Amino acid sequence: MSTHSLTAVLARLKLMTSTQTDAELSRALSISPQTLSSWKVRNSIPYSLCVEMAQQHACSLDWLLLGEPDARSAAEGDDSWEHGILAQLRGLPPGDRQAVCLFIHDKQRIQQLERQLGALTKGMS
Repeated sequence: MSTHSLTAVLARLKLMTSTQTDAELSRALSISPQTLSSWKVRNSIPYSLCVEMAQQHACSLDWLLLGEPDARSAAEGDDSWEHGILAQLRGLPPGDRQAVCLFIHDKQRIQQLERQLGALTKGMS
C-alpha cells in the first residue's frame, strides 16, 4: 500500500468514525496510538479491521480502501456527491443519523404540502 493510499484510508476511517486526530481515531478503533503509528511506519493496515469497519458502518470496502463507490451504487447511476454525503452520514453517531433522517422526512413533507397548496390555489383561480 502506498503512503498516499494509507493516508487516504486513514482519512476515510476518520470520516467514518467522526474523528479528527490520530489519537481520536485510535480510541475509536480501540487500538493504542502506538499501533496506529506502527501502521504508518509499515505503511500497512490490517485488512480484517477494514472489513470489520466496513461492515459496522455499512460502507463498501471499495470505498474504504480505494475511495471508489461500490459497483451496485455506480450501476444505479448515483452521482459522486451522493457517495460523499453517504460516507459522511455513515460516519455520524446513530442519534445524529436519525436526526438527519427526520430532517429529510420533514423537508419532504413540507415540499409535498407546498405542492398540494399550490394545486389548491391554482384550482381556485
